[in-house]
Amino acid sequence: MKAQISLLFCLLLMGFAYGFGNNPNPYKTKKQRNVIFILTDDHRYDYMGFTGKVPWLETPNMDKLANEGAYLPNTFVTTSLCSPSRASILTGRFSHSHTIVDNQAPDPGNLTYFPQYLQKAGYQTGFFGKWHMGDHGDDPQPGFTHWESFPGQGVYYNPTLNINGNRVAYKDSTYITDLLTEHALDWLDKRDKKKPFFMYLSHKAVHAGFQPARRHKGKYKGKRIDLPSTYDQTKTGEYRNLKWPQWVADQRTSWHGVDYMYHENRDLHEMVVDYCETLLGVDESVGSVMKYLKEEGLEESTLVIYMGDNGFSWGEHGLIDKRHFYEESVKVPLLVKCPELFEGGKKPLQMVQNIDIAPTILAEAGVKQPENMPGVSFIPILTGDEKTKAREEVFYEYYWEYDFPMTPTVFGMRTDNYKYIKYHGIWDRNELYDLKNDPEEMYNLIADPDKQEIAKSMSEAIYTWLEETNGMNIPLKRTVKYRFGDYKHKNEY
Repeated sequence: MKAQISLLFCLLLMGFAYGFGNNPNPYKTKKQRNVIFILTDDHRYDYMGFTGKVPWLETPNMDKLANEGAYLPNTFVTTSLCSPSRASILTGRFSHSHTIVDNQAPDPGNLTYFPQYLQKAGYQTGFFGKWHMGDHGDDPQPGFTHWESFPGQGVYYNPTLNINGNRVAYKDSTYITDLLTEHALDWLDKRDKKKPFFMYLSHKAVHAGFQPARRHKGKYKGKRIDLPSTYDQTKTGEYRNLKWPQWVADQRTSWHGVDYMYHENRDLHEMVVDYCETLLGVDESVGSVMKYLKEEGLEESTLVIYMGDNGFSWGEHGLIDKRHFYEESVKVPLLVKCPELFEGGKKPLQMVQNIDIAPTILAEAGVKQPENMPGVSFIPILTGDEKTKAREEVFYEYYWEYDFPMTPTVFGMRTDNYKYIKYHGIWDRNELYDLKNDPEEMYNLIADPDKQEIAKSMSEAIYTWLEETNGMNIPLKRTVKYRFGDYKHKNEY
């Protein structure tokens, strides 16, 4: 009898240890890997030295990360806009699900960010940089044991950081990219070495208006890029033969058009130079992080992920900036390294989305993925797991903004072969592109008789996706706007 009681007692102890009863750490399911996630702003997928897109652009540290790790060239965001994309990264959900649909829409108050799960699993978590998710300020957010941020877009020089609730102002030409990197590495150095860590380094760069570090200013002065083949079509009227939407042509002389960029008469090549020089500080930041990991003996075991929050157009279709569903706007860089998991030099072509970041990190932390996250870990793509089914399509959504009414509401779907773009609330044509034969998206096939079944099936797939993910209702937000110059009486117009 005593032997039976002893056996039962042992089984109960094992049960508590493996997840039932009063388990102090019910989220842990396997080895907890250290993770560093570096996010940059408006960095398009091919503006890195190793891609060859811009022959004179040098990014040695990103090149090394890609060479020793992996570069996933077919990585997409669900919404090509700062706040919605960042919310999708943090929640693992689509914009219509988390409802932060633009840069002003507030957090609804019922969201859970994936670092919160890491915290419960025993991780020490640090956030450094640009939060800018909805209309939120710089206050510390759930899921982070250490917090350093600034309100909104922030500034490139002499920033003020909210450090765990205390605001600290920096002067003497302090550069934000350098400051965030320095503080992030200092936090890593002072961390509890007995606990796993997750570090989220979120750069302001390379958001407009671009300001490089003083040491990089002028490095690329006078350099020029090859203008895209679709640069002049909206200017010459050729877009009508190519069957592009009218709204694209109309944008040419708008805030997001090449003939009136940000309502300035600047030269596009000069602006690209500023962008690339600003990117150099980010590249050095990547190098500093990787150097620290190597010196501390953490390089082999730490999962490092570098990503952009959305892409950026430099003249394609006569446009700049983002928001639209063309490739250069929706594709982002994704560089990944972890020698313990996979060998370097990989360039898998499978499609990945920003909603896959949270599931990937949770899986490597040994944390069970919540049911409301539709994404999947992309690690099996890198390890060559043939049992994992490749993503067959990505979906896209963008909701019309009061502040930038030039771009309509967009719903889209992309496969390896085709892209379908559907517009809402505007009298204009939709778009269908054959990506294999027309990677620059020059010839809209929406009216092609041979492509009607493809267009119909993709349109129906978009509606099915929205129905299955509770996205059939556009999530409107209360965003009060005032008449120009009339802030005293706050009259909405």
